[in-house]
Amino acid sequence: MSRIGNKAITIPQGVEISIADGNEVTVKGPKGTLTRQFSPLMTIEAKDGTVTVKRPDEEKHTKQLHGTTRALLANMIQGVHQEYSKHLQIIGIGYRAAVTGSKLDLLVGYSHPVDFEIPKGLTVTCKTPTDIVITGIDKQLVGEFAANVRATRKPEPYQGKGIRYADEHVLRKEGKTAAAKK
Repeated sequence: MSRIGNKAITIPQGVEISIADGNEVTVKGPKGTLTRQFSPLMTIEAKDGTVTVKRPDEEKHTKQLHGTTRALLANMIQGVHQEYSKHLQIIGIGYRAAVTGSKLDLLVGYSHPVDFEIPKGLTVTCKTPTDIVITGIDKQLVGEFAANVRATRKPEPYQGKGIRYADEHVLRKEGKTAAAKK
């Protein structure tokens, strides 16, 4: 029994859901529109302000699809109602970021600047040169772009320099001087 898959999703005010043939679901809301094709094995129903997902049998594969389908639908509904955002911080002397046009420019200790093309549907802002805020209605796209930016210069454990999520805690290590003292 999938606990996640059996939960009904409540549709917020101002959000519309349409289910086409082949389980193609379109969600429209105040922030935008998302469309996704789901597995034809699942039965998706929208009634009385709620969305339910049902599975045909108890096979392992359909049980896995059940919870995943429901979670993806809930993320789509929440995304068009209120956007997702990721906050990144840049720590290091001379490290900075700037948005120019449709590109995110990073100077993070390499001999060259690193440029990222901002995907359609995302908004990237830099309030200060060391803070990056990525917002959008697609949870997967926001998370993937933030992970790619972070992977440019992951935080290192000795000095803590690099790009990290705002709520991320980086475990710090002591340097060589701790090993030399006996």
